Amino acid sequence: MDIFDKIDNYFGPLGQYMEQSHGYYTFPKLEGEISNRMIFNGKERLVWSLNNYLGLANHPEVRKADAEAAAKWGLAYPMGARMMSGQTKYHEQLEQELADFVGKESGYLLNYGYQGMVSIINSLVDRRDVIVYDSEAHACIIDGMRMHFGKRLVYPHNNINNLERELERATKLINKTGGGILVITEGVYGMAGDLGKLKEISELKKKYNFRLLVDDAHGFGTMGKTGAGTGEHLGVQDEIDIYFGTFAKAMAGIGAFVAGNKKMINFLMYNMRSQIYAKSLPMPMVIGAFKRLELLKTKPELKEKLWTIVNALQSGLKEKGFNLGNTESPVTPVFFKGGLPEATNVTKELRENFNVFCSIIIYPVVPKGVIMLRLIPTSVHTLDDVEYTISAFSEIKKNLDAGKYSTVELAEMTLK
Repeated sequence: MDIFDKIDNYFGPLGQYMEQSHGYYTFPKLEGEISNRMIFNGKERLVWSLNNYLGLANHPEVRKADAEAAAKWGLAYPMGARMMSGQTKYHEQLEQELADFVGKESGYLLNYGYQGMVSIINSLVDRRDVIVYDSEAHACIIDGMRMHFGKRLVYPHNNINNLERELERATKLINKTGGGILVITEGVYGMAGDLGKLKEISELKKKYNFRLLVDDAHGFGTMGKTGAGTGEHLGVQDEIDIYFGTFAKAMAGIGAFVAGNKKMINFLMYNMRSQIYAKSLPMPMVIGAFKRLELLKTKPELKEKLWTIVNALQSGLKEKGFNLGNTESPVTPVFFKGGLPEATNVTKELRENFNVFCSIIIYPVVPKGVIMLRLIPTSVHTLDDVEYTISAFSEIKKNLDAGKYSTVELAEMTLK
């Protein structure tokens, strides 16, 4: 059989709906300045789907720094991978400033967060080692573990009792193989907004010998007194052995970094294939990241404004009886009951009749029969935005409870 033959029969769990959903429900185009209001499908919408937590995407100082760096350096410099010809003093300075900010000895810049996490895992473990990870780990963590030839053990999301049982199993395994244990969790879980049990996991270090890798993509810049992340927020930053943060969320840019002790970082520098064999992060992104980090450190009002919006939105929705799950972060999931017809109809009604644009999550990301609308508050949203959105969601809930969205005709969809 030609390998392309299977494409004719099945496009995957999401791709199977491509003809009906592309450009509206999937791969929608948001146009205009990145802000709380953008253009979708020719109309202005109130947007709650951008990870621009601190509003840095269009901050005038950031735009100026980006433009000046592009004019001075161009987009090609430095040319080549860092190990060969792409190293600069600015890359080194930025990664040290990032490490200092999150309370670690050393840091290393990564071209992309997803790619970086895959390569961190691939570099750190070999077939003798055991990975123990949370069942709701991000796709980049899952893909990194797929490259691991040793054992990997999963525990139910945030279930510390089960984690300890898996650590007991892992300890027996490494006693035979002579390897080590890597525990992987997230600081903030980006879909449901709840926090990884970093404090409880850290306590287990007193009983078991393992290293802790934390993906804090959504926590960096948003959590903790200074914005240094979920570990700072929970008082266990020092217990995180490998800290991972991305520029794609609070920093509103491209790239990522990993931080920890100097010996471990040096090991990654010489063993991370995704960095050894990839072109260095372009200079405008590096110089622009300096400005973003500066604002993150010197403008606490940005994070304060973010949390003003977060608290108003989440408390207002809860007062109206909405189920927000267990979120303790800016990520604001709103859970409803329903299937694909309800999901498509709710989305279309919100966008067309209320001009509210947010992300909608359905099976297989959430269980069957569950619809999740995910709102991402930012510091550029207003309290008027919050009030209007709560009102719109209340109308949607009323219609959903009345069965208005149970057929596909309203959304003019043909999904089966």
